Amino acid sequence: MRIALFVTCLADTVFPEAAKATVRLLERLGHEVVFPPEQTCCGQMHVNTGYQRDALPLIRRHVRTFDPYDVIVAPSGSCVGSVRHQHPLVARRAGDERLAGRAEDVAGRTYELSELLVDVLGVTDVGAYYPHRVTYHPTCHSLRMLRVGDRPLRLLRAVRGLDLVELPAAEQCCGFGGTFAVKNADTSTAMLADKMRHVLSTGADVCTASDSSCLMHLGGGLSRLRTGVRTVHLAEILAATEQGETAGTPTRMAVRP
Repeated sequence: MRIALFVTCLADTVFPEAAKATVRLLERLGHEVVFPPEQTCCGQMHVNTGYQRDALPLIRRHVRTFDPYDVIVAPSGSCVGSVRHQHPLVARRAGDERLAGRAEDVAGRTYELSELLVDVLGVTDVGAYYPHRVTYHPTCHSLRMLRVGDRPLRLLRAVRGLDLVELPAAEQCCGFGGTFAVKNADTSTAMLADKMRHVLSTGADVCTASDSSCLMHLGGGLSRLRTGVRTVHLAEILAATEQGETAGTPTRMAVRP
């Protein structure tokens, strides 16, 4: 299958390993991954902060860039949630019904990684090996907007060597919420403290999730407390193998002409 990678801003600028791991994983499973170079921000940040008119050009560009592809994947429940729920809505509010229809079409072919693996490719055992004690945080957008359910957990349970431990109060928000963490810093910090307490109670070495933004928030707090607990994107765990191909292996992506 030929799959287009929607890389997302955070992966592009701050956490590229999540995107690289997505490519390694899908290529290992026998699929071709291409990177449309025209892609930019999907506009979620603009919509969430009330700048819907400024998001329109980004939505148009996103639709134009990914329209040629039958399957699109992103290592981010948050950005996929924006494509599915915000893009058509913003286009309709602007009176552009044609754009809304095209956005819905692209959204219907766009998947968060665990959705793609389980629902489209029909796999839960991806041949991964990760000998660590891991707990999983279901991020708000993946849980509530995309309703990915137990798909990430099914994938993690099939990873050889991995000791999966349940996270108490898993469905509680970590406190990031994009600009929420900036505008409501005290509340965000209190929510983060609760989440970290639950993570530490599991005795896990690693906390994983499907959104780099939440992992950035959690990882910052856990690091400042010098807990020794690492945050690792789900894609990186699923891409890991006993041969250690995640360490220093160059990743090649086909760029659409």
